[in-house]
Amino acid sequence: MIIPNDKGKTIYFYFLCGKCFFIKMQAIGLIGGLSWQSTATYYHIINTEVNKSLGKNHSAKILIYSFDFEEIERLQYHSEWDKLNQLMAAAGETLDKAGADCLLICSNTMHECASYLEKKVSIPLLHIVDPVGRILKQAKVKKAGLLGTKFLMQSGTYVKKLKGAYNIETIVPDSKQIQDINEIIYAELVKGIIKDDSRKKILSIIQDMRNESIEAIILGCTELPLLLGQDDCELLVIDTTEIHAKSAVNYIINN
Repeated sequence: MIIPNDKGKTIYFYFLCGKCFFIKMQAIGLIGGLSWQSTATYYHIINTEVNKSLGKNHSAKILIYSFDFEEIERLQYHSEWDKLNQLMAAAGETLDKAGADCLLICSNTMHECASYLEKKVSIPLLHIVDPVGRILKQAKVKKAGLLGTKFLMQSGTYVKKLKGAYNIETIVPDSKQIQDINEIIYAELVKGIIKDDSRKKILSIIQDMRNESIEAIILGCTELPLLLGQDDCELLVIDTTEIHAKSAVNYIINN
């Protein structure tokens, strides 16, 4: 028996051996299209993990607000973060009103808008840095390298949150390497283009960063796991997309 309540949450009741069991599951609001490549990965991971947890033919309750990434990219390159804040808040408010119980921003970079967004919605925003920080703490990592878009690596917001909340020191590549990574993300990965040469270039950058005594590498762009993973690197690789998506599943099932 399935009973939806007035907040959009679904409670699943099972009857076994004359006893009633129930599983509650909240609805996730995904702010996606940042790019759609990583949003598709979020959708796949979340549904896969929900099915692993609940069995039968269960899948996740998901609401998606998907942006035209061309518009987002243009605003990023013109440093129009006030406009981006407003767009992200509008997306969050739409998902809130539509019945989402929590929000995920399917992008590391767009967490630059997280503080503004949180002020505009009545439901929790599950920040990507928190599960990443917890994983690093569990692994006893004190110093990690961060890869991502130039906006993420140059802003310092991500770095400050990891240091302030989890006491993890984070370093980024040099300016030329930052530009190289950014080009790979925007010219290739957001379009689903995977090149071996680009993988080798990023692995070379990681090797240079090892001179700074890093213990792990954070794939701080939700498209980067499309290009490389743990099998490609001797260091601990932090797949922020997978960690974020799985933490959301834990939240919707246990809250």
